[in-house]
Amino acid sequence: MQDYYSTLIGWMIPISRAMEAHQIDLTTALKECNISQDVMTDQESRIAAEKFYNLIEYCNKKLGRHDFSILIAEQFHPGMFHALGYAMMSSNTLQDALDRIAHYKRVVSNTCQLVTYESNNQLVFEMNIFTYEGTNRPVLSLATVETFLATIIRFARELVTLDFSPEKICFAYQKPAHDVTYLEEFFNCDIEFNSDKNAIIFNFEQAQEKLMCGNPLITHSHEKMLDEFMARIDKNDLSHVIKNKIFDLLPLGAPSQIVIAEDLGMSLRNLQRKLQEQGTSYKEILESTRKKLAMDYIVQQHLSLSEIGYLVGFSSVGNFNRAFKRWTNQTPGEYRQSKKT
Repeated sequence: MQDYYSTLIGWMIPISRAMEAHQIDLTTALKECNISQDVMTDQESRIAAEKFYNLIEYCNKKLGRHDFSILIAEQFHPGMFHALGYAMMSSNTLQDALDRIAHYKRVVSNTCQLVTYESNNQLVFEMNIFTYEGTNRPVLSLATVETFLATIIRFARELVTLDFSPEKICFAYQKPAHDVTYLEEFFNCDIEFNSDKNAIIFNFEQAQEKLMCGNPLITHSHEKMLDEFMARIDKNDLSHVIKNKIFDLLPLGAPSQIVIAEDLGMSLRNLQRKLQEQGTSYKEILESTRKKLAMDYIVQQHLSLSEIGYLVGFSSVGNFNRAFKRWTNQTPGEYRQSKKT
């Protein structure tokens, strides 16, 4: 079960850079931590979460420090998150980027759930970490959580401004015996241990500000790659396979369940049963896919509203307008105008 929980090998990009910067031999480290060098040649391969933690601890011991998590984050590169990193870099707002990593988090790791939500005029980015059966021990160590949250903040500084700081960092772990000044200096905000959650707390208004690097066209192209990637890493997730089929067919009109079932070599009843087992339905997948595409397209001023309706599979502007108002309580024109301000 320990090998079941894994993370994308892309993390080795900043790890190897941090090791090189501090004269830690990569080959020796991988051997000591029982990590095959072969994984380094395939950027879609995974590394067990336990081995990832062992590698961080190995480097901490080599340096006689406890801050290797921060050293990794400081070597941030968008490629470490596969296409997700580039999709985040082209997001319209910081919240868009955080929502995107929460949605596609399985690309990066299967060790936790990520959620974003508003609370008291703050945006909360929370990690709900899975535990091992039997022992109830968290799959991720404190050092690993430090690494991930610090990387998210390093990411935010690339998107917003280099001196960006969150309002608070929460760790659902006991405060370690060693000095944690390195966390305070890096995050530049309040650090709370023994919290009820692992989370980053952002100022909500700041997270809503438009980013100079926002580019919906680039984001959309990377999201299609991500959906295909997720289908490959989790072939049992039928909903993502169906979503990819819908993406391809929508410009020709919304495909029916029967068309999708035939395309997948399944009977309609079998398709419906499998989706029901996953807690969803074809109608829900079609609706969420259309909505997601429409929200991406609506901010692209060069596309007319009728073109967007066509691209997301509606046969008439009226049908598109009614669906969009159901999603947002605004007409497409009203929504587009609100985004200009």
